[in-house]
Amino acid sequence: MRIQETMSMYDKLNILSDAAKYDVACTSSGTSRSGDGTGMGSCEQTGICHSFGADGRCISLLKILFTNECIYDCRYCINRRNNDVPRTSFTPEEVCTLTMEFYRRNYIEGLFLSSGILKSPNHTMELIYATLFKLRRECNFQGYIHVKAIPGADGELVRRVGFLADRMSVNLELPTAESLRLLAPHKTRKNILAPMRLVQNGMAENKYEIQTYRSAPRFVPAGQSTQMIIGATPESDFQIMQVAESLYKKFDLKRVFYSAYIHVNDDATLPARTDEGPPLLREHRLYQADWLLRYYHFEASELLSEENPNFNVLLDPKCNWALSHLEQFPVEINRADYKMLLRVPGIGYKSAVRIVKARRLGTLDFHDLKKIGVVLKRALYFITCSGRMMYPVKIEEDFITRNLLDTKEKLPEGASGMTYRQLSLFDDMKFGTAGAVSLRFGRS
Repeated sequence: MRIQETMSMYDKLNILSDAAKYDVACTSSGTSRSGDGTGMGSCEQTGICHSFGADGRCISLLKILFTNECIYDCRYCINRRNNDVPRTSFTPEEVCTLTMEFYRRNYIEGLFLSSGILKSPNHTMELIYATLFKLRRECNFQGYIHVKAIPGADGELVRRVGFLADRMSVNLELPTAESLRLLAPHKTRKNILAPMRLVQNGMAENKYEIQTYRSAPRFVPAGQSTQMIIGATPESDFQIMQVAESLYKKFDLKRVFYSAYIHVNDDATLPARTDEGPPLLREHRLYQADWLLRYYHFEASELLSEENPNFNVLLDPKCNWALSHLEQFPVEINRADYKMLLRVPGIGYKSAVRIVKARRLGTLDFHDLKKIGVVLKRALYFITCSGRMMYPVKIEEDFITRNLLDTKEKLPEGASGMTYRQLSLFDDMKFGTAGAVSLRFGRS
């Protein structure tokens, strides 16, 4: 471990911002608290800007670690105790200075602050609390703050920080307790879940307090989130989605983030280094499935099973589910209920709402669906309008799969002249050809 005796703030920023890039559990939305006009910044929903990199990560916040010094020896972490990397720490004053100066220059809309464990969980949490207190009370910063709750820290410290932050998160790190014991022996599932439960209970109590006293301070108004590392341990997608589903139900989480494992350390307990890089496509499928859990009323057991425990990386989870349940299709657009519309590939939850409202005024056809925002290149295999399909197609798994997987998105014979195209978060990603993608994570 190399501890720098003297270091400029700029050098610290280079080290600690780079060290923070592996934590993806940040988002800049979810709260509508506005400033009172006397300070700097605002948390209005329109005041928090979203900017996403090619891999979908939010880059709108000043994202830093308070320190990359750590007493733990997590096998997958670049900042593990035994790694020989430059070490440094901010002071609360330095974090405040950076946040205010970056905000004044319109570089950021808020702060994302995580940290290694310096000396002890309580000591680290005290430093984080001192930072947020100074930022809110002395600098009068009223913008967005997302901060990490340190597992093992005293509950009272976590509670105090919760009244200063907009969002808090505790990283689950790995999907199962067994994997945690193997790769992060100094962490326990109990210590991780304890602050999650504290934040959940605090938000519930605060909701009642606000209803009773309108001037009551808000506790974590933007909710809490967590993160799991994907690919460092052998858990299947089914196990991961079951864990995510359980977290949503038991802890009222806003988001579960999935971080594709990046090989930064050589250790016998970690997967062998390969030329394939992080499993970004698998991460993408998990995010799509997570969306289905939160907004489309799917359950993990519907998407996967012990017999088929992994997603097909070549198809999005919704299409994969539809192909496995062709007996439920085609769906008549003008009669199907809302929940069934949500299960049609190419129909989003906003489009489903528009369909339900629009069909009260008259019968819908495919031209109407295009205007509503339905992605017809996917939906045409699964829907009818007034009993008719858009084109003569076979309701057959192999036929539909071939057309959905066609990289040029060719339509069935006789269906020419369509110009619809589905936008994707990963349009700019170069995953290679479909035939070159490994199927080890999915069903063939």
